[in-house]
Amino acid sequence: MNLLNYVPGDSFLHRLNPITKLAAAFLYGIACILCGNIGMEAAFIVLMIVISASAGLAGRALRLTRNLVILGLFMFVLQLFFVRTGAPLVVVKGFVLITTGGLRSALLLSLRVVATMLPLMILFAITPMNDLCNALVKRAHLPYRYAFIITTAFRFVPLFSTEFHEIQDAQRARGVDFETKNLIRKVQLVAPLCVPLLVSSLEKVNSSAISAQMRGFELRNRTSGYKEYPFHAGDAVVFATLAGMIAVSAVLL
Repeated sequence: MNLLNYVPGDSFLHRLNPITKLAAAFLYGIACILCGNIGMEAAFIVLMIVISASAGLAGRALRLTRNLVILGLFMFVLQLFFVRTGAPLVVVKGFVLITTGGLRSALLLSLRVVATMLPLMILFAITPMNDLCNALVKRAHLPYRYAFIITTAFRFVPLFSTEFHEIQDAQRARGVDFETKNLIRKVQLVAPLCVPLLVSSLEKVNSSAISAQMRGFELRNRTSGYKEYPFHAGDAVVFATLAGMIAVSAVLL
């Protein structure tokens, strides 16, 4: 199952205005970036998993968190050995290998990566891209051309992910073993998959451009869609809550 595909539902999150969902994902990320407290950063991750569970997406949130932790570990290692502030923590033959400042910075950055990216990825699960595009045009008065560019960029992320896994499955059917634990070997196996993915992506971009032109892309405006996207009390509650979170994060800098 692709972790970035839309999941239909009738939860509070699903019913929010698409613009509110997009803004909330970015505002949540801003709160995570502003926060300088390790415990609060971890709490942001747990809170997002709980929020996702309220929309029936607990399993997806946990799997996304697991995948993001891998990226977070990479950032952890970089920060751990390159940040030299603070008192020496691990010294090998007179050389300071790890410092307290490096350890704190590494923990904070790795948690921040997970906490910031998780709400953006959950956005795909609760928001149809067509609704987001139309809401940006109707409610935010964004020209359709720019709304189309934004939502197409979001839309192609799960498409490319699905395409990559299909190419990988085709290679597995030919006898390629991707389950190796050797990181260098894994990179050597994955790198050749980028060529067919690039070719397939270019074909999709071309066919999408032709399809858009056939449907009167240049004629679309605010009055083209029949569906309206009104704001409700729930949207105001979300914005007020996120404003409070950003204020708390700024205090904990």
